[in-house]
Amino acid sequence: MYDVIIIGSGLGGLECGYILSKAGLKVAIVEKNSQIGGCLQTFKRFGVKFDTGVHYIGSLNEGAFLNRLFTYFNLFKDIELSALNSNAYDTYCIGGKSYQFAVGYEEFAVQLAESFPGNYAEIKRYVQKIKEIAENSPIYNLSRINDADFFTSYPAMTSVNDFVASFTNNVMLQNVLAANWPLYGGQKNQSQAYIHAIINNSYMQGAYRIAGGGDTIAHSLANSICDFGGEILTRSEVVEILCDSEKATAVRLADGRILEAKNIISNIHPVATLQKLHTNLIRKAYRERIAGLSNTISNFTVYIKFKENRVPYLNSNFYYHENENVWNAEPYDIQHYPKNYLYMHQCYKAVPEYAQSAVLIGNMHYRNVAKWKDSSTGKRGADYQAFKQEIAYRMLAGLEEKFPNIHNNIEAFETSSPLTYRDYTATCEGSTYGILHNKNFPLQSTVAHKTKIPNLFFTGQNIYAHGILGVTIGALITCNEFVPLPL
Repeated sequence: MYDVIIIGSGLGGLECGYILSKAGLKVAIVEKNSQIGGCLQTFKRFGVKFDTGVHYIGSLNEGAFLNRLFTYFNLFKDIELSALNSNAYDTYCIGGKSYQFAVGYEEFAVQLAESFPGNYAEIKRYVQKIKEIAENSPIYNLSRINDADFFTSYPAMTSVNDFVASFTNNVMLQNVLAANWPLYGGQKNQSQAYIHAIINNSYMQGAYRIAGGGDTIAHSLANSICDFGGEILTRSEVVEILCDSEKATAVRLADGRILEAKNIISNIHPVATLQKLHTNLIRKAYRERIAGLSNTISNFTVYIKFKENRVPYLNSNFYYHENENVWNAEPYDIQHYPKNYLYMHQCYKAVPEYAQSAVLIGNMHYRNVAKWKDSSTGKRGADYQAFKQEIAYRMLAGLEEKFPNIHNNIEAFETSSPLTYRDYTATCEGSTYGILHNKNFPLQSTVAHKTKIPNLFFTGQNIYAHGILGVTIGALITCNEFVPLPL
């Protein structure tokens, strides 16, 4: 019998496995796929590696909060950081004009004020508030994570668009400040200011790519877990969580094996978790609440391989918004797609001279591919392939407008859709960032790490906050049910 079985080997599951196995507990991580890592997964096409989910990370500079966490997980022995351009880690092309975000609180304000010279004081107040919200949130103060007062506070009950509007009447500046909403699947009048704040605060502290791909994080954690005596079982899909009259007792795998455990942590989506539970311990009202939660939008991605030594490495992330109103990407007509995209070069080594590859990402609703939802990977039919090809060419044509002659420098490309993301990460309808944290229902749209079963817990991007920082802190909070917080 295991002390803890962890369902899913995404970042949250691996971090929980690290913490608990290091503390001496007997731990097994069970993963349905052959590859571990969840959104940390990479794949190879045309001889180059592509990231599927983790493209750049903030707060890894010396002394920053995530740096402390990565140090605890002993990750720096295996991963190599590649710092993004400190003067422009993000570039936003909005309605034909470009704006840059810089690393550093003062530097961020000064850089943006070059485009808005009369609004420096307002930008400065925005930056100060971002820092204040982040540092006072439960995400940075683990002991307050169950503080219900926070979820009825201003940052949790204010939308991103209203938040940025509270600092300035300059509508264009409001749009620039909100323009990175694709980083958290933002929705106008819904997404919470606190999610926006902790993400922006993180990147203001430092922005990095992981040289060689995000899977180096997953493999580092996995190797440590095994060194601590933990087990990682791939190709081992959990089809049922077994319970007695009081608690969870075991998991049943697709091949019929039953693994017993004193405790279970689920790193998969709460809806998928509840579907594996056939017990009266989970009341109908709880099931309905979880099932009724809204999820963030999915995406369509073009994975590009460049011709050798043809495209200089872009050490900045390029966001495109067709209109000055950055929220205008919703709703969209599939015949006029995309209204926005994110373009990033892949970092195969620290700050290379030339790029080998890039990803081009546009937000896409599951409904656009729902007609193929019952098909499987590689067997979706010619019409699905034609759909993906058409979308890819539209996106590449849009990229050509901003990066002239880029088309002639592309050797090959591959694509993925919301169905791909659904199948490889087990998210509801391929949702990129899991549950949408809604300022209109802050408590109801937050899933706690504790469930209605006393020894069954959640971790991962669907509790509290997503992203590397949010998931990592969520793992600490979940593991605090078993061992003292390590930090």
